[in-house]
Amino acid sequence: MLSLPVVLPEEPPLRVYSLPALLYCERLFYLEEVENIHVANEYVYGGRQLHAELAADEDGEAVQVELSSDSWGLVGKVDCLRRRDGSYIPYEHKRGRPQPATDDQPARPWPSDRLQVIAYAVLLEEAFEKPVPEGRIRYHATQQTLRVPVDQQAKDDLRQAIVRARQLRASLERPAVTTDERRCAKCSLAPVCLPEEVRHQRQPHRPVERLFPPDRDGATLHIVAHGSSVGCAGDSLVVRHPDLPESRYPAHQLEAVLIHGFSQISTQALRVCVQHDVSVHWLHSSGHHFASLVSTVGQVQRRIRQYRALTDESLCLRLARALALAKVSGQYRYLLRATRNSPTLRQQLAQTLEALQQHLRSIARAADRDALRGLEGIAAVHYFTGLRALLNDRVPVELRSSQRSRRPPLDRFNALLSYGYGLLHTAVLRALLASGLEPAFGFFHTPRSSAYPLALDLMELFRVPLWDLVVIGSLNRSQWDPQADFEVTPAKVWLSEAGRRKAIALFENRLQENFRHPVLQYSLSYARCLELEARLLEKEWTGEPGLFARARLR
Repeated sequence: MLSLPVVLPEEPPLRVYSLPALLYCERLFYLEEVENIHVANEYVYGGRQLHAELAADEDGEAVQVELSSDSWGLVGKVDCLRRRDGSYIPYEHKRGRPQPATDDQPARPWPSDRLQVIAYAVLLEEAFEKPVPEGRIRYHATQQTLRVPVDQQAKDDLRQAIVRARQLRASLERPAVTTDERRCAKCSLAPVCLPEEVRHQRQPHRPVERLFPPDRDGATLHIVAHGSSVGCAGDSLVVRHPDLPESRYPAHQLEAVLIHGFSQISTQALRVCVQHDVSVHWLHSSGHHFASLVSTVGQVQRRIRQYRALTDESLCLRLARALALAKVSGQYRYLLRATRNSPTLRQQLAQTLEALQQHLRSIARAADRDALRGLEGIAAVHYFTGLRALLNDRVPVELRSSQRSRRPPLDRFNALLSYGYGLLHTAVLRALLASGLEPAFGFFHTPRSSAYPLALDLMELFRVPLWDLVVIGSLNRSQWDPQADFEVTPAKVWLSEAGRRKAIALFENRLQENFRHPVLQYSLSYARCLELEARLLEKEWTGEPGLFARARLR
């Protein structure tokens, strides 16, 4: 018989509810119970609805009981408890079907369901100090109730599972993706685990079954007008301003709140945001990020892995080279695409395009990160020369620029670039935080300001498609008013409130547009692509590398 290790007082008990995940997929168990990542999908919501309906239909005989055991190191709540023939019987209710009957045996419970009801049975035995001979599982899809004997073999199986669960909780490494592909299709954590993407990397010609969501889960609320206040009423956020109508936004429909400039949010509203996993970010009027409020529960293992990996110079060099190649390649492809219908403009930019090609060849051979930074910086000078040349004849002189100026921007063109890059920095930061990564610890940029190095790293992949392309297009369509949309002083140029609203609308609309990933061959919004790339980055140091920074602008 397998002995049960002594549970140390500081070691938290296992939730009985976690044991089915252990048998279903060890990676699922690790993500939920060790990294504390929880995502509800239609199957999770369906199970919750079933339990709510059962609770509403109680007939006085069935009850729910919370139980715990120090000796087993378990804690849990029995779905349903009934007394039969002088013994208490735990019941588990499942929406689905049991294992189908065969010629040799009748329908059987799934191993994960069996283990769960066995765990409740041993908790009942200890609580009431009476034997519990069996548990029962009700499969509502087929209206079948199956019995599970609680014998010595059942208890040994439970002990073995508990030992394995504790081993996983003590590890910093995620278990491998399950070999049973069918289990991934209904898993709520497939967007975090990315099992199909891992399989594609190992078998490039294998088609990817789409499990990653096409768009983000909620909307982004921007508070732009100075003097606004955000409060709450129930589970809704309420935005008030002395000169504007009151607005209400259900928290469950939001993903993030961005507060621009001089506005405030109440403690009660912050609490609602935390309860609904809505991140809150504060930005200067210039668009630069300076603070965030997000939930960081369960991110310890992920960040330890990140810290350990990004102290490896060889890994950092590999990631930095892939990033620099992706960035400069994107700049080169954009200039090519923007000049394909204009032979004159293509000829005008011939030297710029040749310089970018040369830098791409040099980046591939760079010996260290310092060399990569230098090459990327020189390539950026050539690129911005080409970018300014893409403005058509209808763009007024006030909206043009002769050079790149950033801190502070000295003309309207640079003010547009800087503000959009500020929005992009916050969007990338949100993706990194949602993925459990530490944005202050990067591999290419060095700490130099309030901007987070890892956010600056990931931004490089999206500057061209998410803002440069948008700005040039909007300027060529005459969407900007040089007077109304900007505030100009001798020392600095920035966007007015009207200009900020226009920039935010352009940026948010771009985030909603779909992008077909050229490697994985499925479409998703740019907003979701930010998170995908953050999760692919994490895989570079969790044993599943090869997909980060491979997407390219067409």
